[in-house]
Amino acid sequence: MPSDQNPRTDIECEVAVIGAGTAGLAAERSARRAGAKTLLIDERFAGTTCASVGCMPSKLLIAAAKVAHSIAAAPQFGIYPGNLAIDGKAVMHRVRTLRDEFVASVLKSIDEIPDDTKLMGKATFASGSNLRVGDKTVRAKSVVIATGSKSSIPKTFDRLDNILTNETIFELEDLPSSLAVIGAGPLGLELAQAFSRLGVEVMVFDEGKTVSALKDEDVAESLHALLEQEFPIRLSVDIDASSSDGAIELSWSGASQGKMRFTHVLVATGRPPNLDGLGLDNTGIELDEHGTPLFDRQTMRCGKSSIFLAGDSDAQVPILHEASAEGAIAGNNAARFPEVRPSKRSTPLAITFTDPPSASIGVPADEDAITGVSDFSDQGRAKVEGRNVGMIRLYADNEGRLTGATLAAPEGEHFAHMIAWAIEDRLTAMQLLDKPFYHPTYEEGLRSALKQICDQTRLPFGQDRDAGSAPGV
Repeated sequence: MPSDQNPRTDIECEVAVIGAGTAGLAAERSARRAGAKTLLIDERFAGTTCASVGCMPSKLLIAAAKVAHSIAAAPQFGIYPGNLAIDGKAVMHRVRTLRDEFVASVLKSIDEIPDDTKLMGKATFASGSNLRVGDKTVRAKSVVIATGSKSSIPKTFDRLDNILTNETIFELEDLPSSLAVIGAGPLGLELAQAFSRLGVEVMVFDEGKTVSALKDEDVAESLHALLEQEFPIRLSVDIDASSSDGAIELSWSGASQGKMRFTHVLVATGRPPNLDGLGLDNTGIELDEHGTPLFDRQTMRCGKSSIFLAGDSDAQVPILHEASAEGAIAGNNAARFPEVRPSKRSTPLAITFTDPPSASIGVPADEDAITGVSDFSDQGRAKVEGRNVGMIRLYADNEGRLTGATLAAPEGEHFAHMIAWAIEDRLTAMQLLDKPFYHPTYEEGLRSALKQICDQTRLPFGQDRDAGSAPGV
């Protein structure tokens, strides 16, 4: 158990880590492996955001929706499964049951941390190296802030009933009758599509002009059009909300206007860093206009201080593998402080698990980038599977070396990894084309974009991979 009953009022350690989420656990583990005496502080030790209210429960809901959608799409293959019945209570029960198993696994790993290395309570900076946790004072050589993020409800909705966030939506006993999703970012779109495919009347609203945080306008518009075949998406709108006879009435104006009633509203407008009450003003570190510490991405160090930042609390890349990497960097440098060393960061990779999945990899295209596009509307394997939609745009430098990509295409999560690995290895389009592409696979669809890049760099393709190719692959 965490040492919340520790009778000592003064605790000394080399590295104090605030927050026992993904980044905090990685930071504590990294610092301990580096030989430091650590202390992990958390208010609840309730598990990670990913396991409890993020990645895993959302994917469990998406998995149920995928099965329902596959059954509904079966007639295109000449298969007629009969009337589809969805038991909403059973769907949500499975989500919670397996979610709780993932959380239990995380809690088990926390239990394996020595008891005298854990302290339950709210940490507040008394100075740059001293913390107050309840009636205890913690004196540390260095501190890692890994307090994660929190849900945020705009004033438009904060006094209404049946307003949900990712922290509450998975606690629903049954599927809602209708759902307005505020926010067309990754989380909003994933859950909107999942609930829609499970028979819920869904509509998405966003003040912005694009979906899924995609910066490539053509790919974003492609995904927008595909998703709108399943549920309406209203972009570039302002929203008002009020209670009305046990429901929530939304009215919107801007690029479109209208009014509609919903039984529930999911607010998915982002999760700000959970930094309230930390006493950052007592640390002397520099903060940005939102109150988030300024830090070096290669070291995770805040200015010249002995304070380090990691995970969602830094408001940069709210993604699990990035949180884990940042925690490891921060923990290692905190243990070795003041000998802080920069670490190479991996290629940026962000995936949204819609169908088709979308992803942003590497750096966005600039005006000097060479680009190539693969259109999946006529791709062989995609047509076989009835999933021939979407596109991939690759970016390369003037030597044909891949620098980034944006996509919304079938099996997009796997393409995204392939492309990220190619960027990490500094591969050119020519080198990739010279690798084997099995037929018929989705991966063959990448060749047209690679060839376009080779054409623009006027480099040979290597071996003739066109020999024996069939149309539409």
